[in-house]
Amino acid sequence: MTTSFALAGACFATSGATQDLNTTRLNAMGRPGLVEMPTAEVAPDGQLALSYTNFGNVNRTTLTFQMAPRLSGSFRYTGIKGFGDDSETYWGRSFDISYLLLNEGTYRPAVAIGLQDFMGTDVFGGEYIVATKSLGDKLRVTGGLGWGRLGSYQPLGVSFGSRDDIEDKTSGTPNFDQWFRGDVAAFGGLTYQVNDKLTVLAEYSSDAYTAEEESGVFMHKSPFNIGLDYKLGQNTSLTAFFLHGDEVGLKISTGLNPKSPKVSGGLESAPLPVRPRPSRASDPIGWSGEWVTEVGDPSGIRSALGQAMAAEGLVLEAMSLTATRAEVQFRNTRYGAHAQAIGRLARMMTRSFPPSVETFVLTEVLDGVPVHSTVLPRSKLEAYEFEPARKMLEAASFVDPLTLDRDPMVAVETVYPQKLWSVAPYAAVSIFDPKSSVQLDYGIRGQISYEVAPGFSFDAAASYRISDDISDGGDDISDSNLPAVRTSLPDYDNRLSVEKLTANWYNRPAENLFGRVTVGYLEAMYGGVSGELLWKKPNSSFALGAEVNYVVQRDFEDTFDFQDYDTVTGHVSAYYAFDGGFHGRLDVGRYLAGDWGTTLSVDREFNNGWRVGAYATLTDVPFDDFGDGSFDKGIRITVPSAWFAGTPTTERNDFVIQSLTRDGGARLNVDGRLYDRVRGMQGADVQQQWGRFWR
Repeated sequence: MTTSFALAGACFATSGATQDLNTTRLNAMGRPGLVEMPTAEVAPDGQLALSYTNFGNVNRTTLTFQMAPRLSGSFRYTGIKGFGDDSETYWGRSFDISYLLLNEGTYRPAVAIGLQDFMGTDVFGGEYIVATKSLGDKLRVTGGLGWGRLGSYQPLGVSFGSRDDIEDKTSGTPNFDQWFRGDVAAFGGLTYQVNDKLTVLAEYSSDAYTAEEESGVFMHKSPFNIGLDYKLGQNTSLTAFFLHGDEVGLKISTGLNPKSPKVSGGLESAPLPVRPRPSRASDPIGWSGEWVTEVGDPSGIRSALGQAMAAEGLVLEAMSLTATRAEVQFRNTRYGAHAQAIGRLARMMTRSFPPSVETFVLTEVLDGVPVHSTVLPRSKLEAYEFEPARKMLEAASFVDPLTLDRDPMVAVETVYPQKLWSVAPYAAVSIFDPKSSVQLDYGIRGQISYEVAPGFSFDAAASYRISDDISDGGDDISDSNLPAVRTSLPDYDNRLSVEKLTANWYNRPAENLFGRVTVGYLEAMYGGVSGELLWKKPNSSFALGAEVNYVVQRDFEDTFDFQDYDTVTGHVSAYYAFDGGFHGRLDVGRYLAGDWGTTLSVDREFNNGWRVGAYATLTDVPFDDFGDGSFDKGIRITVPSAWFAGTPTTERNDFVIQSLTRDGGARLNVDGRLYDRVRGMQGADVQQQWGRFWR
């Protein structure tokens, strides 16, 4: 006790120069800290880290994300062999969150507050307030107070209300009545950075490990833990530690930051330069506009521009041309940053159109339907080519194509119909199932899209499964009282399956409105009809959407047959783009199992296309009827392929981490939903990526 108080006192009493308390080093819990205790250190903004810890019969896998400069969250999956009444391995899922209350000052330590396993059964639950102070360049000292598990060893004799045991062992609901209640204990420790690679760790722990000791998992012989952390790379480290006088363990962690791509700058070829217009004296006809009557049908210009665009991964769909204005409707098949596609096309237009054309209108299409127009003065392109991109942004305007006074568009006849197809291996990973922590299915998937005309297409996808892990597994659903709208997925165990077979219609009903209708086998489990309407202004942070679906559950064995279960499901959705790259979404409506409720989603999106977020769904299904987990929630990550490859591509990889697959709050997985596809092409999102306009 004296040691811990001395460490805490040193944090507040010692003066010294302010240090940057950012760190990529993680403790055995998978978050910034000492050995197992937390600190007030934070990871760099946006840092995403994965760690694995093992000691004795305990292993932990933790995903931690620095959501904002002061706010971080962790999702942990813990396995303890022989814990509780179960002779097998106990698997527990837990969420942590911490917030930096104060940055470090000359005399003031950094101070943070945190919750550990704040949505669980209190097996791992605890809360803390912690302070960390740097003493010079190498030494950092930490002291704090803990509740719950972190207040279980040698409590101070102070209590902030009773902390009763949670009787309902169904996990997944916030245990509000436990937070910062019960016994309080002190903890502390220090880290000493020997050199750029090696750091020494020591701590006094306030966790008595009562539950583990009672189950015979290990013996808690000492509150002192020590460790050695060795950096293997910029964001990768290996830690060896000795815990509570009884166990030796290892932890390996690695991380990345979406703000720091693997390839700096990009590997794409340089764009064509802007071609300045000749003087009026050298080309009087071109400047006067008299060429319009001489040219007549500008098919030669259209053909040359289309060929130049194809080399840049852009498809010319239609064009209009007058003496002073040119509009190009195009499809972007290469650039994840739409501003880069616009910049490259604008430079090609300076090389294609006669000098009298001053106004360029670049209209991007989605499945053949015009979505958004960027209007650029040609003279500004010539003047600002070597100026910062923001100057060109100030000269640009962003509008809905339906609001333009447009000249008749001439379509490129060879664009439709068109066929796109692919065949590639796939892998599907299921994690956190109580029967098996990791399950893997893999096989071959083929996809084809046949676009008949602008806005109308057919899509198909089929897969051949080679492995059997997920289909032979599946959650234990005996505690669910709902229709098996999702938990019956393992019953679709055909080797060859048609995942999707649909007809799709995209349209623009009116200004700022976008529509979608999808008919057919919508996903692996359901067929039917899906309709959607989205209201989204080009430069607005706010959008509204509505979707309604009538679906029938597909047969387990017969690809083209159905079962008896059918339902109507749908939602009204509100979207808002906050400052700092945060996007919020609220869905209200009816889910696949017939339950009514709300889904709240929050994502942090980076300008390069990375996205990390979480969602939670609460419906009228009681927690007991829902089953383990109490309500649907999860973490989702979107990784743009260009971030790794260094070359432009629109491909991305989406990952969803759910604690368990349940039937409550389940939604239809229909492709082509409008909001994310539309907003990426519109003014607000284009402006955020405008730094790539001249790339």
